Amino acid sequence: MTPSLRSGESGLFPDVSHEDWLRMVEGVLRKSGKDVSGAAAEEALAVTLEDGLIVRPLYTPRDTALDTGYPGFAPHVRGGRPEGSGADGWDVRQRHARPEPEHTNEAVLADLENGVTSLWLAVGGPAGVPVSALGDALTGVHLELAPVALDPGDEFGAAARELLRLYEERGVPREAACGNLGADPLGLAACTGDEVSGMEEAVELARLCHHDYPFLQALTVDALAYHSAGASAAQELGCSLATGVAYLRRLTEAGLSVDAACTQLEFRYAATADQFLTIAKLRAARRLWSRVVESCGAAGDAGAQLQHAVTSPVMMTRREPWANMLRSTVACLAAGVGGADSVTVLPFDHQLGLPDSFARRIARNTQSVLLEESHLSKVIDPAGGSWYVERLTDDLAHAAWAFFQELERAGGQQAALRSGLVRARLAATWEIRSENLARRHEIITGVSEFPNLAEKPVEREPAPVENGQGLPRVRRDEAYEALRARSDGYLAATGARPRVFLAALGPAAAHTAPAAFAAGLFQAGGVEPIAPMPVDASTAAEAFVSSGAAVACLCSSDALYEEQADAVARALTSAGAQRVLVAGRPGTYVGVDAYIFAGCDVVAVLSSVLDHMGVV
Repeated sequence: MTPSLRSGESGLFPDVSHEDWLRMVEGVLRKSGKDVSGAAAEEALAVTLEDGLIVRPLYTPRDTALDTGYPGFAPHVRGGRPEGSGADGWDVRQRHARPEPEHTNEAVLADLENGVTSLWLAVGGPAGVPVSALGDALTGVHLELAPVALDPGDEFGAAARELLRLYEERGVPREAACGNLGADPLGLAACTGDEVSGMEEAVELARLCHHDYPFLQALTVDALAYHSAGASAAQELGCSLATGVAYLRRLTEAGLSVDAACTQLEFRYAATADQFLTIAKLRAARRLWSRVVESCGAAGDAGAQLQHAVTSPVMMTRREPWANMLRSTVACLAAGVGGADSVTVLPFDHQLGLPDSFARRIARNTQSVLLEESHLSKVIDPAGGSWYVERLTDDLAHAAWAFFQELERAGGQQAALRSGLVRARLAATWEIRSENLARRHEIITGVSEFPNLAEKPVEREPAPVENGQGLPRVRRDEAYEALRARSDGYLAATGARPRVFLAALGPAAAHTAPAAFAAGLFQAGGVEPIAPMPVDASTAAEAFVSSGAAVACLCSSDALYEEQADAVARALTSAGAQRVLVAGRPGTYVGVDAYIFAGCDVVAVLSSVLDHMGVV
């Protein structure tokens, strides 16, 4: 018997079966011109995500996943600890990445005094404090109370020794030292493109932590490098599994038991504004790692993956950066609901340079509000039992496991990096996603949709540049940012932005909607639309010349295009229009150079428009 969608209550509401719902769907689809029935009707409403994941329009008890266990018990889908995040919630971990120790110390103390519970500190390299100045950066910090996670790059050995020296110097008991030394040789190789090095030193640090520092991890499995290179959720998980397995092999070869080796690993994942996919990713990560550890013969509780979630740098934009606050809030919520042990919210101005104090305050307060006012951590695994989330978790876990197996067949993560397999797979994924971004199937609020050409730029001190020949670092807004940069250059050189004349045909009822669509589309590329002006073949030329624009776009209905488009396009061309476009589906109108419509390649259209305007 098909389960009902709504149970009757006191006889007031009738039960509705899946078949009843499907018949209503069929009726709606027929009205929209789609004559489909049965399973095809439901499939018509489904959405395909990356990795071949399919989101269906309705989930029922039939979609219940396999046994997910209980929080704190294998397979750890519902959390690594029985108590969830505990009474105080997850660990609020703030990132600090600037080379001046005095500035870092000032920001560190401000964070710890205002809700941050641990520090993620860049050490060495152009973006981090010098190893020798680590003590200065941590002046006034009670190291027995504030865990420190290092991000030391290739200087992890020296940075670890300096932190351990500080623990001893300041009298911190070894059992009170908590955090992560940040050794990640494979992640470093992925970022730099260099051969994997320092594995032996990382193993020695793990042995030291295991014997002397019970709450200090030596290694980080940082999947951000793959996410930042365009990886899908399954690819991010697959790379993290392959890296974790590689470290397990090296640690057990050095004499640690599998259980002991697992305690030396912390996994770092990206949290995006796709809240359900992020929740499913963190849950799937725990399930997959539990399976790996179980296969290695470890005890059940050893498979509880320690997770650090970071709001995605890929989703952050430079234009309209205030919208990043919204993205980060959703991502933080998803990370908490997904069961992350530590969460880092990147400041909203992350892509603009070094964050100011306001941006840092907003970042930490985002977590404080979710924890202290929304009480998000008070419920253990709040997404558990959702048919949608459970099915998405299961589907994602299978896709990630398949990619993990591909990496293992290639010889493991190190061999897959060296051969270019990882780079090729991630590049192919990003190419598809870039196409979706260009066509606005995936929108970027404030950039590809609802852009604001009059916004005042947000200025920040430039962040140190970290060079590397490894995996690329991509951003969702990069194609649109390139267009806006061309427009900015034109504005600086001429005093005005490139302009497009919106030629409105017919009454307001016919041209208002397409004109609004065209205006938003052109602004996404930095092209300023001139307010729609009703014209016909006799008035179009004069109106166009007086507008000062170089390009024109016809805005109206299909019926009026059939009547007037050819004549108006000829008039505009004769008046000097370098390009004439139509806001509507492609037709055969004479004198029309291009068409803009929902689903068109917006980036290609705007690039062509700017080219014809001479905007370099």
